[in-house]
Amino acid sequence: MSNRVMPLVASCVFRSLALLPLCVLQTLGQGAGWIAWLVAGSFKRRSNENFLRAFPQATLQMQRAAMLSVGQMFLEMPYWWVRRNDRALNRNVAPADWHLFEQALAAGKGVILLSPHMGCFELLGPVYSSHHPSTVLFRPPRMAWLRDWIVNMRTRPTLKMAPANQSGVRSLVRTLLKGQTVGILPDQVPVLGEGVWAPFFGRPAYTMTLVQRLQSLTGAKIFVLGVERLGIGKGYKMHIAPMHEPLSEDPVQAATQMNSAMEAMIRLAPTQYLWGYNRYKQPVA
Repeated sequence: MSNRVMPLVASCVFRSLALLPLCVLQTLGQGAGWIAWLVAGSFKRRSNENFLRAFPQATLQMQRAAMLSVGQMFLEMPYWWVRRNDRALNRNVAPADWHLFEQALAAGKGVILLSPHMGCFELLGPVYSSHHPSTVLFRPPRMAWLRDWIVNMRTRPTLKMAPANQSGVRSLVRTLLKGQTVGILPDQVPVLGEGVWAPFFGRPAYTMTLVQRLQSLTGAKIFVLGVERLGIGKGYKMHIAPMHEPLSEDPVQAATQMNSAMEAMIRLAPTQYLWGYNRYKQPVA
């Protein structure tokens, strides 16, 4: 029963929220962030601790701004998941250097897009796929109805979802071998055996080896992306940073390279990173 009802309820909530103007959702998100800031909890504590370890000079105002950004991040999600007007989506993003992607795709070896959980990262899939077909890796929830619902909401004619399992990895490989694009959030903690320990803002973090294996197999070009929120109702700026050197064949060195590139992107908008995520936790099988 719940497997039929819950997707309908979730879709109703998301579609209702998506009817609101983006500036209203961002304002509501700030309100939710204020509540999270005022209420003590493990997420707030971890967010402040991780932020201060990475940026010891971070002020109380910056820590609070990071929490407000989390609220905006979640309230913006329905807006980007529901809308299917590619032209309208692209109007919200400052013009990017799309020729960089076109040049890389012309080589025929595929493109790997990496993005930290920064700013409005949910906008990356819809905007990029409006220009070039892509497949995005995601970690499926344990509840079957939620997994299927997320796939249904995120999938578009030129945007496919691949679960973070063997089937999904094969899908990524096939996509790259066709000369197309895959997207990965590499600052998630992989399951035990699928990562190595590498420094991330000066602390050991269990980091996926998948990206290194994909590039080694296909020769794909890697880009690091970030979508910075410019202010309520002011749109976004897409930051693009090509990784000019291939990842090392040594998994630890490759993970260190990748984490360093993530750090550089996060430094462009440190108050918009998801510091509350338990990036330094022990992996589980």
